[in-house]
Amino acid sequence: MRTDAGLIALAAVLGALFCLDAKQVTVVDLAVGVLACAALLARRRWPVLLTGLLIASTALSAAGMGATAIAVGAVTLYRSPRVTAAVVAVHAVGVAGLFALVAADHQDFIQGTAVILALDAAAVATGLLARSLRERAQEADVRHFLQIEEARYAERERIAREMHDVLAHRISLIAVHAGALEVRRSAPEAERQAAAVVRQCAYDALEDLRAVIGMLRDDAPLDADRPQPTLTDLPALVGQARLAGTPITVEGRLDDLPEVPEAIGRHFYRVVQEGLTNARKHAPGSPVRIRLKGGGQVAVEITNPLSAAPAELPGAGSGLIGLGERMDLIDGELEFGPTPNGEFRLSARVPWPP
Repeated sequence: MRTDAGLIALAAVLGALFCLDAKQVTVVDLAVGVLACAALLARRRWPVLLTGLLIASTALSAAGMGATAIAVGAVTLYRSPRVTAAVVAVHAVGVAGLFALVAADHQDFIQGTAVILALDAAAVATGLLARSLRERAQEADVRHFLQIEEARYAERERIAREMHDVLAHRISLIAVHAGALEVRRSAPEAERQAAAVVRQCAYDALEDLRAVIGMLRDDAPLDADRPQPTLTDLPALVGQARLAGTPITVEGRLDDLPEVPEAIGRHFYRVVQEGLTNARKHAPGSPVRIRLKGGGQVAVEITNPLSAAPAELPGAGSGLIGLGERMDLIDGELEFGPTPNGEFRLSARVPWPP
């Protein structure tokens, strides 16, 4: 806004100087000059068209010549050098023709034409300078963006190293101890089965950790061949949760589970997994009910009683948010929250077949 006001003021001052040099100033001359100065507000969007109109207006107004020079500078700033050269040439020819008609003698013709051409040269030089400064500012923005991306990449590398050094070591210890308990013949069969579940979960956690590290590090590609769990893996997931001490009731069944697309099945598996995790975290030992529905849609509902003494398990609290994003990817719906009968309900559904 300050730039616009400054350029309009400069155009008005230059127009006033041309009027002082003119032999006679009319109301039309001043009116056209005022309109020419106000029209400079459009110099960014239509610089060439504006300059052409202002060049034509110089036949009626000496007060608009200052605005014409400012418009020539705008063409230099916003358009290519070839277009600028063409506009300057048109202006020079127009000025030469105008002064050839109104100049009293040859000296007035030379002086008037030289002044206008010098003003155009100053406008072009100013436009080139402003263009150079703008390009440098854009290059600085690009360099700043690249520096930010480089810093992000370095941070991702640091996170990947920390996850590998800390989490992988601890999960490996869990798997080793669980494996030792699994093969101990003196342990009860129930404990050995539970140890097998712990060992398998630790192994799966290590594989998931490797996948996450692959996403954080460009030089550690994901294992694309590793199968992802789907709805057909729900019985194994439920069995593991039961061995861990969670009483689970499964109601309903989907006879066509293998026919469900892998993308849908994978997301619904994660819904059940998150529901069981939340039940163990917030209502340890409470019974969990899983309802599966088919026929025109794939739907799952997990409910468990609310507990006044939730388990103190670590968590980021963003699991349900992540499930909502998963459902958005497959045009599904997710609902969760407490029910009037004192339970927590997690429900997901998506139309199928499409």
